[in-house]
Amino acid sequence: MKTSKKSFIVTVFAVLLSLFLAACASEPEDQTSDNNGDKAQSTGGDLVIATQSDAVSLDPQLSNDTSSANVRINIYDTLVTQDGNMELQPSLAESWEQVDDTTWEFKLREGVTYHDGSTFNAEVVKANIDRILDPKVASPAAFMYNMVKEVQVVDEYTVRFITEFPFAPLPAHLAHPVGGMISKDQIEADYAAMESGEKAGSVINEHPIGSGPFKFKEWKTGQSITLVKNDDYWNTPALLNSVTFKVVPEDLTRISELTTGDSHISMPLSPSDVAQVEGTDGMHVQRQESSSLSYIGFNMDKKPFDDVRVRQAISMAIDKEEIIKGIYDGVGIPANGPLAPGIFGYDKDLKAPEYNIEEAKKLLAEAGYADGFSTTIWVNDDRQRVDTATNVQAQLAKIGIDAKVETLEFGAMLEKTANGEHDMMVFGWTTVTGDADNGLFPLFHSANLGAPGNRTFTVDEELDQHLAEARQTIDSEKRLDLYSKAQERLIEIAPTVNILYLEHLLGVRDEVKGLTQLPTQLLQLKNVSIEE
Repeated sequence: MKTSKKSFIVTVFAVLLSLFLAACASEPEDQTSDNNGDKAQSTGGDLVIATQSDAVSLDPQLSNDTSSANVRINIYDTLVTQDGNMELQPSLAESWEQVDDTTWEFKLREGVTYHDGSTFNAEVVKANIDRILDPKVASPAAFMYNMVKEVQVVDEYTVRFITEFPFAPLPAHLAHPVGGMISKDQIEADYAAMESGEKAGSVINEHPIGSGPFKFKEWKTGQSITLVKNDDYWNTPALLNSVTFKVVPEDLTRISELTTGDSHISMPLSPSDVAQVEGTDGMHVQRQESSSLSYIGFNMDKKPFDDVRVRQAISMAIDKEEIIKGIYDGVGIPANGPLAPGIFGYDKDLKAPEYNIEEAKKLLAEAGYADGFSTTIWVNDDRQRVDTATNVQAQLAKIGIDAKVETLEFGAMLEKTANGEHDMMVFGWTTVTGDADNGLFPLFHSANLGAPGNRTFTVDEELDQHLAEARQTIDSEKRLDLYSKAQERLIEIAPTVNILYLEHLLGVRDEVKGLTQLPTQLLQLKNVSIEE
């Protein structure tokens, strides 16, 4: 049990994820750009990615959004990583084993240096995990590691995680982007700034220092983030000279950038733009099935959404097929629950509420809203989400609900929904670890209200019990049963209307070679090159 492959617990976890791998991993030709060519002849180049949203934070411990993570995974390394099939692989940790039910030991890689020249070792790991769990830092990612009671430094390159209870998915949690290992020197500098009155992350966010294949160069807020190649990377160096994440909120402008060659990748690509990209010489569509859910959430702290009958009525009044066919051009799978197929804990037998206008009207009348009510639907500036909100607005009018759609910039959307200022919202979640704990615990457990993920402000004792018990056992069959019960309870209390499981789409210029994207939507850029 000296490596992940020999670890019994991790092996069981990997077997349980096999359905996920089969369902969510595209064939190699779909996942990687065609004609990789001779990498020795196509090194170098400056890649430009037209991305919809700017990063929220470059401090891995202070935000949990995809736009930020897509930048940060190139700056920071994690202890464990995921390959193209979502299987766990060594990274900064060369091996790991479960010593007993509540102790995991990790052997760390020697000879790794940070972009600032400092050394990676066990003290660095301890400093990072301690910081995530520090209430003064108030990391919204703390829920990922709040089962960790202590991090023990055994020697310079050995570290032990002591957990409060048996926690099988710990290695997978350490592969999550929020587990990116920051330079210990920079952590200390950030704490010093906090003592001088600065906010947590002020130093790290200004000039992030990791050990990854790219180094931070520049962040023009709202415009672009540029990274440059780390020539001293401990692993095989990146092929590109630089990567620029260029903020282009408008879908059609991203397509224009792709057409002119000003950008090499359009992320994301709207389903309605697929035909245009496929019909244009010099570019193609790259597809990847995902572990992502698109949903409509209710703020259960606000009337009338504190009444389960209102939430159930709206669930019955929304025709998902109309949204998938009319807005997503059939790209995606109708969601029967919060977990996508292939994620450990997905329940194929779960029954979502059926579309039934008359029953929806009856429930509203029972709740005292026979004549309906007025509300708002918040959405960020994403074309599909905006169109979904507009479609739902029209559908809810059929049961007397007058819904106003308000579009917010993504960062503002995150902040305001975390504060509970919304009525309804169109949102999404990606189960990054491939395990139901990451797909359910942050979204619906009452310990995670607001920024950690529970933006519906769901508080339900029965649900909490199922989710807590499921993460505290290593018995896979018992976990599956508990997650089925949790999802059945979610159908009953209806904090969300689960719309569809997404398929990730990218517009890519043909000269880009070696590009892959995980089911988590994260781009893998180290092996990318530009063929001149």
